[in-house]
Amino acid sequence: MAVDASKVRVAITGALSKGELSATAPTTAAAAATGFTDLGGISEDGVTLALNDEGDSTPIKVWQNGQTVRTLRQTSEDNPTISGTLVETSLDTIETYFGATVTQTATDGSFEFKSQVREAASYVLDVIDGAELIRIYVPRGVVASVGEITLANTEAIGYEVTIECELDSTKGYNFKSFMTALKTA
Repeated sequence: MAVDASKVRVAITGALSKGELSATAPTTAAAAATGFTDLGGISEDGVTLALNDEGDSTPIKVWQNGQTVRTLRQTSEDNPTISGTLVETSLDTIETYFGATVTQTATDGSFEFKSQVREAASYVLDVIDGAELIRIYVPRGVVASVGEITLANTEAIGYEVTIECELDSTKGYNFKSFMTALKTA
């Protein structure tokens, strides 16, 4: 089989955006993401989409020659995740990373942090490779973990987040992906 280099994609640029759960779901890879706010610059490592594994399997063996006669499979309880390090210190980035509400004044913004269960939001991940677009829409995502913040004069302050793509019971999926490369010929 010959390799078709025109079908090889590279995530040249893109954006991770956040919206309320009620934000309008995108319907194509290129349509405007109404009700979503771009979370700004992402570190040069980009964004990672990790799918859940296939779940646990338990082989059933018989005494005769230790042969496996059946394998019981259990669906994974894990959800897909989207991870990346946000490098802009902005209202939306700080509220996403800390799970807090920022109070703004003319001189500064402040928030109080306390450990808590995070509220769900909607997310859109856009990936751009020239004219080719990939969009991943997460109707219900929760910041499941955050990385450490390094404060040093040798690197940008980064806010590492892992968003768990929970199953949206109304829509029936964890995320929906649109890809222009998959359009009809």
